[in-house]
Amino acid sequence: MPPPAPPHAVVRNRFLGFLIWQSIPSTLIFLLFKTLSPSSAKPLFPFAPWFFAVITFLSFHLSQLLFSAALSFVSSAHPHPLVSPLKLALELVRFLFVPAASGSPPGSLARARVAAGFAAFLAAAAGSGFLAAVSVCGEVGGGVKGIGRVGFRGFVMGLLYGLYYVYTRKWVLEFPIIQRPPFFSFKMGIPTAITQSFKLSFVAYIVSAILVVFLPHEFHNKVTIGRWIAEKITFYIGSFLVFLCWELSHHLHEVLNTKRYIFAPPKGSAAAETNPTEHLLAALEESAPNSLPQYLAYLDLCMICENNVDSWRRAAFFEESGETYKRVVSVCLRPLEQLASKLGEGLESSVNGKSQISNQLQSPTDQRLDSKYSEPFDNFQLYAWCAWSAASLTARSNTDDRFGVAQRSGSNAAVISTLISCLLAVETYMGKKTTVPAQFMGPASIKWATSSVGNVGVAKKRVGPIHPKAYALADALRNSIYHIVSACHDQMVSSAKTGVLEKYWVIKGEPPFGSHELLVQKLRLFLDFRAS
Repeated sequence: MPPPAPPHAVVRNRFLGFLIWQSIPSTLIFLLFKTLSPSSAKPLFPFAPWFFAVITFLSFHLSQLLFSAALSFVSSAHPHPLVSPLKLALELVRFLFVPAASGSPPGSLARARVAAGFAAFLAAAAGSGFLAAVSVCGEVGGGVKGIGRVGFRGFVMGLLYGLYYVYTRKWVLEFPIIQRPPFFSFKMGIPTAITQSFKLSFVAYIVSAILVVFLPHEFHNKVTIGRWIAEKITFYIGSFLVFLCWELSHHLHEVLNTKRYIFAPPKGSAAAETNPTEHLLAALEESAPNSLPQYLAYLDLCMICENNVDSWRRAAFFEESGETYKRVVSVCLRPLEQLASKLGEGLESSVNGKSQISNQLQSPTDQRLDSKYSEPFDNFQLYAWCAWSAASLTARSNTDDRFGVAQRSGSNAAVISTLISCLLAVETYMGKKTTVPAQFMGPASIKWATSSVGNVGVAKKRVGPIHPKAYALADALRNSIYHIVSACHDQMVSSAKTGVLEKYWVIKGEPPFGSHELLVQKLRLFLDFRAS
């Protein structure tokens, strides 16, 4: 078994594999269509049918290759925030004609690059549609003008699919909950691809038929009723098959790129015996933020921590020095700390920017948080992996940590504090009060302090993509904390009875969100299984 490839090589190898595998269903669909569709054209010379068959076959595969390359270029594991088409065009113009050093607002360059990528994808999809339609349905067009008419309809078809692909966010890679072999994952998506292709081909047929009316008179041939009906039926079937190829390519691309990659040396090798975690940590720490290699590394880490398949790799985290364990916990908690800090910053600015009277007069559903502070919820999958990994490692340390590195390094307190702090930030964002019932009192009957932004009403209506993800993330964080509490309940209860709960399970410094007292307060609720 060869050693693991560098993170950037993983993406490159999967891209090349995708270009090879996508040609198989495209070839089968093209040959099936050409075999079942009779050709009535008279050959110009003896070998004309074979010559034109080869030309159409190559042009069809060129169209599929163009679409597949553009699809791989625009796809991302991190969902970029979408903007209106007008703003998208303005960002693209600014990217092309305005110098980068002219004092543009922060983040505008990144948005402009995203806009340029989407524009390139739309152009590639339109060109692919033109080539595919001419290759599949060019014979029924009736001469050069008829081929131009068919090509124009294919151009419209590709442009519509490109717009549909961009604004339905199909370019975002969705990682499956259960990792299956690629063949079975691909097979499960075929019925959905067929259904979607029927819908898209019907819409594209209607729209392109309307736009063809506005073409110049030279492109309208006078044909018999029978040939006109045959042309319409052939184009509808051809457009369906082109959409089916695109949908299957999209599904295959997602299956291949969301498959787990094992960042580890071969089991039994010298590297596996000495330092089996270095490849994974290098991918986690050195990959570009929100890139596909980073997502694959976090997926691999989550699978190691939660499952018993690679128990030898998880055991390597608890080596005697404790440095590996601290690095693993650090990469798990860093995204959650950044999320809590950013939400806290947005909530405090929301409070400071409005007077107390205006906050009281405003209904909870009218209050809104700045959209830039709610964008991190798009990274829900990454945050969930981080929370599950950190919680599973902490729970496993109760039985797997022979050297006590989790307790000695203070990682247990860091994990609990970060998870609770992030949960408080998310709950406050949703409009939930972070105060605790009066019966939970501290020493000398003094109630613990609450966060200064605990009563900020930033609840949104249950519509749109952000609010459901906030609820999903809160559930993931809450379940992660309960996982630790269930595994270490006896230790925590004993610490609470002796008054050292906060010493061993809560950090002494300032948390990313909330206060030290509030974290202890919330942890006691979890110990009583009353946090909801």
